[in-house]
Amino acid sequence: MNAAAGSIRERDINPATRKANTETVLTPRFYTTDFDALERIDLALVRDEWNQMMSEFDNDANVDHFERPDWFSSEVKELPGPLQAEFLDFMVSSVTSEYSGCVLYADIAERVNNPEIKKLMQYMTRDEARHAGFINRSLKDYGIPVDLGYLKRNKKTTYFKPKFIYYATYLSEKIGYARYITIFRNFERHPERRFHPIFRWFEQWCNDEFRHGEAFALIMRANPHLLRGHNRLWIRFFLLAVFATMYVRDHSRPEMHKAMGLDPTDYDYEVFEVTSQISKQVFPFTLDIHNPVFRARFEKLRLLALESDAARQAGGVIGALRKASCLLRSAGVLASLYMMPVVRNELPEKVRMAPAW
Repeated sequence: MNAAAGSIRERDINPATRKANTETVLTPRFYTTDFDALERIDLALVRDEWNQMMSEFDNDANVDHFERPDWFSSEVKELPGPLQAEFLDFMVSSVTSEYSGCVLYADIAERVNNPEIKKLMQYMTRDEARHAGFINRSLKDYGIPVDLGYLKRNKKTTYFKPKFIYYATYLSEKIGYARYITIFRNFERHPERRFHPIFRWFEQWCNDEFRHGEAFALIMRANPHLLRGHNRLWIRFFLLAVFATMYVRDHSRPEMHKAMGLDPTDYDYEVFEVTSQISKQVFPFTLDIHNPVFRARFEKLRLLALESDAARQAGGVIGALRKASCLLRSAGVLASLYMMPVVRNELPEKVRMAPAW
């Protein structure tokens, strides 16, 4: 009886929920970690800055920000087919990413007794739940809200060591800020291109993302061993992985970027620049994103992703072999990018930053 009910439930989920539950190289994942290690976090080296940040969380500047006014629905409209498909793909990816953070932070808050980490995770759970819920209401306007309960029960969970959580989450929060503020500033200049009302919320919204990144910056700076020795190799890996994923994924949405009036390559490198400038607060180097060789290799990754997608759609043995070849060549390109020299910088004495872009 239960198995049959589960089978029916699987059949009946909508396309957005199915997409959110699908595991690919580019889709957001759900994570778990070593909770005992989080108990031992020491914040003594950044005490003053930590207290200031926690006061900001407590003041909750966005407490009323994610309420939908009456006029919101009147601005929601059917979009041209390819644009609507790409926009909804963007929204599903975004709600999955926000909800992934919500689930992880709530899990940590429940299972960790360290009072400072518990309180931080409760605040971040609050913020991410608002973000996910706000996006999902917009998906509901199109009749395809993601079933977040189904996602929590069924999406595969990946184990990450705490330091990997710090590196990856710090970067995802900061690059999320850079993405949202760049889009918001673009629509300030060109309001006629704003094809959905959700973009009006991006400025204050991305300040939540910025503050979340600040929390992980403080944790890393309070534990300097996370930024030294072999851990520098992991930092380089996550910088490259996050940037490469964004580059390939954004170029798969040409109609959305065209509608916004943004060239995806120019947009991505603007976001990379902002993220790189921010990350100097905690990482001892940045990627050399202005190097023509770096850019050429990123473009090669994009072309290989297109070739791999064509092979997947072709199917059959030949398609599978072509796809495997693309994956192997992509790994080679990533390895060559990983070996490129980085741009070193000195860490500032004060960690905290303000969103200034």
